[in-house]
Amino acid sequence: MSIIKIENLIKRYGSKLAVDNLSLNIEEREIFGLLGPNGAGKSTTIKIITGLLGLNSGSVKVGGFDLNDKASRINAKRIMGLVPQDLAIYSNMSARDNVLFFGRLYGLKGKELKDRTEEALEFVGLKDREHEKSKKFSGGMKRRLNIACAIVHQPKIIILDEPTVGIDPQSRNHILESIKELNRRGSTIIYTSHYMEEAESLCHRVGIIDNGKLIALGTKQELKNILAEDEKLLLKINTPSFNAKDEIKKMRGIKSAAFKDDVLEIITTNGQQQLQDILFTLAKHDVKVKSFNIIEPDLESLFLSLTGKNLRD
Repeated sequence: MSIIKIENLIKRYGSKLAVDNLSLNIEEREIFGLLGPNGAGKSTTIKIITGLLGLNSGSVKVGGFDLNDKASRINAKRIMGLVPQDLAIYSNMSARDNVLFFGRLYGLKGKELKDRTEEALEFVGLKDREHEKSKKFSGGMKRRLNIACAIVHQPKIIILDEPTVGIDPQSRNHILESIKELNRRGSTIIYTSHYMEEAESLCHRVGIIDNGKLIALGTKQELKNILAEDEKLLLKINTPSFNAKDEIKKMRGIKSAAFKDDVLEIITTNGQQQLQDILFTLAKHDVKVKSFNIIEPDLESLFLSLTGKNLRD
């Protein structure tokens, strides 16, 4: 059963088309990954789903509530919790007071507010630090507090917009396990990330947006099957040459080529046969290859093939 239904959604900023006729259903109790390069339209889509931004045309229904209707939009907000990329906590307030504040915004009060606050702080592992001001917290602890504020009212839908950016590995693992547990408890999760390995480990289905359009949708295996006959070449080089990369991209059978630090990643239909031509082109541009490897494509490969960019670009 779909808990979010998006049909023919269009959103413009002046002459710029940010979301281009997007149609998408998100099923109840699934973890759905929404991926796309910067400027692809995913943040705009999330703002529309959460009622923070209006739409130009189309329809969005959340939990059966039509966001084109003002009263329905208010009801939809009550069943959602948003963990934004930019921290939404008050630095001069304690962890406990932050969660209490957001709980009150969602209409909680009295014993229910107190109990839900304690449960949320316990869940994110901050109960023993509840009386400390959040400005004293590490980046990872602030992210966890952000989650506590978003789940205090026990929402049916939780939207997490890059919740692990810039934090330590321990906090990152804690957050990922918390997301899995929230889903086990019945929450529908919408997850955006610049870390493809997170999407692979968490998400039941993934949608890829580019230039405001949904260009791929399916389970991890369904998406990988799109590249079933392709190969991924990883060439470790001494220095990037964008002229060499552009020349390689024009070769027959090359689907994409992009630099990731000191590695040139190439998606091709026949890596074994094309390797010699690729090495020749790199040598012509004074690029030295330190090592190379040929592997089966993964979700990152698909993203690169479809958008021409790495996820973190």
